[in-house]
Amino acid sequence: MDFEITIPGIGTLGAEELILILAVSAAMLFVLAVWAATLPRRESTRRARELMDRRAALKRQSMEAAAAKRQRRNVQGIGFMRNVVSRFKLFSRMKASERQMVLARAGYRSNDAVIVFLFAKLVCPIAMAALGIFLFFGVRVYDASQPVLILCVAGCVVLGFFLPDIYITNQTQKRKELLHKALPDGIDLAVICAEAGLSLDASLNRVAAELERSWPELGEEFSLAAVELGFVQDRREALDNLANRTGLPGMRALVNTLIQTERYGTPLADSLRVLAAELRHERLMKAEEKAARLPATLMVPLILFILPPLFVVLIGPAVLGLIEVFSTVN
Repeated sequence: MDFEITIPGIGTLGAEELILILAVSAAMLFVLAVWAATLPRRESTRRARELMDRRAALKRQSMEAAAAKRQRRNVQGIGFMRNVVSRFKLFSRMKASERQMVLARAGYRSNDAVIVFLFAKLVCPIAMAALGIFLFFGVRVYDASQPVLILCVAGCVVLGFFLPDIYITNQTQKRKELLHKALPDGIDLAVICAEAGLSLDASLNRVAAELERSWPELGEEFSLAAVELGFVQDRREALDNLANRTGLPGMRALVNTLIQTERYGTPLADSLRVLAAELRHERLMKAEEKAARLPATLMVPLILFILPPLFVVLIGPAVLGLIEVFSTVN
């Protein structure tokens, strides 16, 4: 049975035309329903955006206030230290660059690091003298004659004078060890960047970004070197500064390789790959050397702390038995 409907202005539609129109209308309604369901609500979106903006503004204000307070406190402290150092005429322009290089190798690169170091050199002997007087004359931790106690206090003063240098030397050694361990990994990443077609500046920036969490010390050095390469006219000077800041033989070898690569136009990736292999071999040789020295190093604690208790455990029962036998005989 044929079904027909007449629509004024359009004409007569059959059953097939009606089914087609209904199917198209249902499909369009389904698409509109899905699209409306996926749209976020404007009111909730606006409130969420306002809340996020307000939270970000409060966080930014708190960070700015904390930074301003910290900067104000640091400025006041540094100003007091600078006044003390200048009053005692401890600052010397000739030795300031050398001290700044020593502090940079320890990881302290701020402009006021030299002032803080000189202030510590002045305050530490006084503090150690006060501590020595309190311990040896007040608390009497060591019972001796007065000249001996005065010598002990003088020893505390000498220790306080060398204490900042000892601390800086210790920090420098720790930092050198970290840089020595991280350098092969950094060179391997530089090889990958060079093979990808990046320039030296871009490679150093990329390696610094990748090493930010695992080896932040090496990443900081590479980032600073990349900045200097972009601003310094003589690129060799920037690379030499990288080697001088670290004081590491491996870094000096890396700098020499980079200088020769730029001078003679040799492939950067091949040179860095050879250098990374040499550094890894050197690190392996040092580990084997430490392992070879281990028996000789363990000999002294073995003789002093392990053998005496072992002898007591093995010979002690026999000695006690002999003592008991001789006591019963007598």
